[in-house]
Amino acid sequence: MPEEQGQQSTAADATQTLDAVVIGAGFGGMYALHSLRESGLSVRAYDAAGGVGGTWWWNRYPGARVDFPGGPFYCYTFSEELVQEWDWSETQPDQASVLAYLNYVADKFDLRRDIHLETRVTSAHYDQAAQRWAIETSAGEKINAQFLICALGTLSQTNMPDIAGFESFAGECYHTGHWPQEKVEFAGKRVGVIGTGSSGIQAIPVIAEEAAHLTVFQRTPQFTIPAGNRPLDPAFVSEARKNWATVRDQMMKSPLGAPYPAPKLSSRDHSAEQRRELYEKLWRKGGLSILFDSYSDILTNEEANAELAEFMRAKIRDLVDDPAVLEKLLPDYQVGTKRQVLDKGYYATYNRDNVTLVDLREDAIETITPTGIRTVAGEEHALDILIFATGYDAITGAFVGLNPRGRGGISLKDKWAERFSTYLGMTIPEFPNLFMIHGPESPSVLFNMPLGAELQSDWIRDCIHYLREQGQGVIEPTAAAEEAWGQEVAEIAGQTMFSADIDSWYSGANIPGKHRQFTVYLGGPNFYRRLDEVAEKNYEGFVLEKVY
Repeated sequence: MPEEQGQQSTAADATQTLDAVVIGAGFGGMYALHSLRESGLSVRAYDAAGGVGGTWWWNRYPGARVDFPGGPFYCYTFSEELVQEWDWSETQPDQASVLAYLNYVADKFDLRRDIHLETRVTSAHYDQAAQRWAIETSAGEKINAQFLICALGTLSQTNMPDIAGFESFAGECYHTGHWPQEKVEFAGKRVGVIGTGSSGIQAIPVIAEEAAHLTVFQRTPQFTIPAGNRPLDPAFVSEARKNWATVRDQMMKSPLGAPYPAPKLSSRDHSAEQRRELYEKLWRKGGLSILFDSYSDILTNEEANAELAEFMRAKIRDLVDDPAVLEKLLPDYQVGTKRQVLDKGYYATYNRDNVTLVDLREDAIETITPTGIRTVAGEEHALDILIFATGYDAITGAFVGLNPRGRGGISLKDKWAERFSTYLGMTIPEFPNLFMIHGPESPSVLFNMPLGAELQSDWIRDCIHYLREQGQGVIEPTAAAEEAWGQEVAEIAGQTMFSADIDSWYSGANIPGKHRQFTVYLGGPNFYRRLDEVAEKNYEGFVLEKVY
């Protein structure tokens, strides 16, 4: 691949010196590279993928779409020129559209010359004597950098369940989070999908339309809402562009980073009939509206949540014909405490003659065979293609996978053996000059991620320049600040239905052996106010170390 495409052709013979290394070339990594480079720093980004885009490069599975309010809002906000010139066509853009956008951004801001693709960072060690990070890559490069910026992605470390016989399967096998570049042909084939999280629910209706037969192996029934994807109204887009400063300001104030105000009404402010009418209206609208535009107490009031859950179960009953299949599809958890999924015809897919649902709670997988899957009850499911829609070791998995080593050689894996502890969700004691974008105990997956990446990257940039202005070479959070931050995250979550006990990847419940911890800072914009407060108080909670 030519050098201008971001691929290094030969390994460096000597150690290279940079101000910062960014790991990741998705929304977060690309903006961090741009922001730091524009501020005068020497920066390089690395990514294992064959192109820019991060999650949107890897997740090419059928039906992959944005589930946040998309269009002109799930995108970069820092450049009004970019907002004015890029045309989104749908309210929930598909994977190809988002990837095309990110490629456009990479070209517009000349990012590729400083991105090395198909290159993993294989080790990162903090050198106390030099006050720098010693970094090595899969291409044989050795880099000496003062700062290490980890934009690894919250949903990038794929989770492959340990199922007996996996290696014996003779057919095609894929994971939704690591989908091949070429189109997978389903026509005339027997396809099995394990998992009904977001990627499974998006992919299943699409696959069912083409496959000879589709068998879905459901681990947990889900509440999923019609996506309501539709073409964007040109007048709506024009208005958003005309008032972009106001729109961005609203996004900054929203609990989710969304372009509209949070609901002010409590469920108690309406009668049962009024609530049903509102739920009906928002269900028809589609998207996340029914959860986040209805009432302010949906995730804090168990009675309100239970009422909404029953409304949604009634919708499932209306959509599924077979009573036995219906019972398997009815969820029993509190709405919103798992990732809220959007779909296009998911429940109705089970009315098709070529679709079979296997409830793994009733009949678990015993083994994968060369020709398919056998369950504990002895039923054989013949398959030509097996798809794992089994999600990710979310939020923390990629950081543990990188496993940088901090002061005294301590590994991140050991540091986080009992708790995923951070300060501000962006820094870690004993790991000086290391910053995370969308790390654990940040808003990460429950806030507009492109906007959050911008705000966090800008804070990192400003912190680095503060250090240089003050003649400081190192910044590291204190253990006391780390402990206080963990308490703050837990206290905010404690006011809601979110907790370490929920069976969700939010709490690590999907990964065997992973300790349970709710790792998301709730409260959206309050997080960014806290970042500003820390900076205004000369980086309160940090210890600074002068340049040797």
